[in-house]
Amino acid sequence: MKKIVVLGAGESGVGTAILAAQKGYEVLVSDSGQIPDRYVQMLEAHQITWEECGHTASRILDADEVVKSPGIPDTAPIIQAIIDNSIPVLSEIEFAARYTNGHCVCITGSNGKTTTTTLIHYIFQRAGLRVGLAGNIGRSFARQVAEDDKDWYVLELSSFQLDNMYGFRAAIAVLMNITPDHLDRYGYDFQRYTDAKMRIIQNQDKRNCLIYWAGDPTVCRELKKREGDYRAPATTPTGHTAAPGHPNLIGFTDDAFQQLQLSFSQMGRHNQRNATAAYLACRAAGIADDIIRQCLDDFPGVEHRLEKVCEQEGVLWINDSKATNVDACLVALQAMDRPTVLIVGGKDKGNDYTVLHDIIRQKCRALVYLGADNDTLHRNFDALGLPVADTHCMADCVAACRGFAEEGDAVLLSPCCASFDLFRNMEDRGEQFRACVRQTAG
Repeated sequence: MKKIVVLGAGESGVGTAILAAQKGYEVLVSDSGQIPDRYVQMLEAHQITWEECGHTASRILDADEVVKSPGIPDTAPIIQAIIDNSIPVLSEIEFAARYTNGHCVCITGSNGKTTTTTLIHYIFQRAGLRVGLAGNIGRSFARQVAEDDKDWYVLELSSFQLDNMYGFRAAIAVLMNITPDHLDRYGYDFQRYTDAKMRIIQNQDKRNCLIYWAGDPTVCRELKKREGDYRAPATTPTGHTAAPGHPNLIGFTDDAFQQLQLSFSQMGRHNQRNATAAYLACRAAGIADDIIRQCLDDFPGVEHRLEKVCEQEGVLWINDSKATNVDACLVALQAMDRPTVLIVGGKDKGNDYTVLHDIIRQKCRALVYLGADNDTLHRNFDALGLPVADTHCMADCVAACRGFAEEGDAVLLSPCCASFDLFRNMEDRGEQFRACVRQTAG
């Protein structure tokens, strides 16, 4: 019996374990922390062996394959030991794809992927297709394959997931953009991060398509590089070189939204790009034009992405907690049509904040820093001459914003940074923002 070890007992890991057990593997789930009760119950129900609060190296290094959570870096000691023992490491997406005949629509990019993914899934559902939503959002891809396999899957894929995908092929790939993000994971080498994102086209041929925003210079340069038999090097120590991909290329520019006479329920030019990409992907899947257009008009949006919380005393409060990099904050500010009090801060990922200076001068009334350590923000933004406040919890942050905001303004939480210094995750940060805004109203 083939042995598989799953590292990390979150949604992705537990789903992988359930599918692996169903397919006859001997499974061990190992987590360095405490496994949440709901996942322990799932593992027990499927009679899967598990351990928590540490890894037993002898058991892990006896595996034929390891599936690791995308959040575990290759620098972790247990991963280093796995590498030293030449044990293959793969992602949940790679593993689950072995056991489904469903077609995968795969979306990646530094920004815009969650909105685009959710929108495509929304349209597929409204078209009456049997479709699952997975990857970075929704239920685990592997668990859906195990429990209720679908005809289609719409997958949001991060660079971390793509790093450990090798034989996987996307039926329809969508690449929104590539801008610096997660550089701390890639040795502060933008090319390595770029190569990870470009793995979205690996193994594709002319039966498949890549839909991409042709206004992104990095994407266009990398596609040109891959016209021949270029094999991109491994982006992380656990990875492999990426097989060439030669899909049918469907590029679009910002003019396409108007040329196609589209309308969209969400604000901002970047959302017009998201809508255009979703429209083209759904047409490639054979969905009727009238269904797609109706869905674009009534799409309710995505939590924590330019989410309008409320308007109080003439001030609009907007939750953009998903903006965990500089480019995401930039597009949020571009969408603002009011003087803005901007909230930034969190765990820095090697950001270059200078690209925000001009638009902050143009659009912002004040800056509120929200982080455990705001020294980097002071060094990068204080010289702009705007009023600033230094805060270390959400309640103080919202209070500071109320002090700065005037009638007709917007308060925008668009932090540029990861959330893990003060919050459990990005969602926790956004939820606390919403709660504090509503609790302290008036």
